[in-house]
Amino acid sequence: MRTLILVVIGLLLAAAALRLAPPVYRTAAAGVFTLVWLGVCSWNLRLGLSHGYSMAVELPIHLLLFGLPAAAAWSMWWAWRT
Repeated sequence: MRTLILVVIGLLLAAAALRLAPPVYRTAAAGVFTLVWLGVCSWNLRLGLSHGYSMAVELPIHLLLFGLPAAAAWSMWWAWRT
């Protein structure tokens, strides 16, 4: 459930970042979102590893957790570019 919540939050933040950014700055907004989201996912990975989960268990989940919102952000950028 926590993974689903974080993916939904990431998708909502990506949509908000790109929708609120002026068209000229949407490329920068997508890049900044991707870097910030990578930081959030890295922190969450570190938290999972510190609670005893192995990298083999955490990595596939975090690839999904980072990949879906990041891919959505760049897909939205591609769709909304001017």
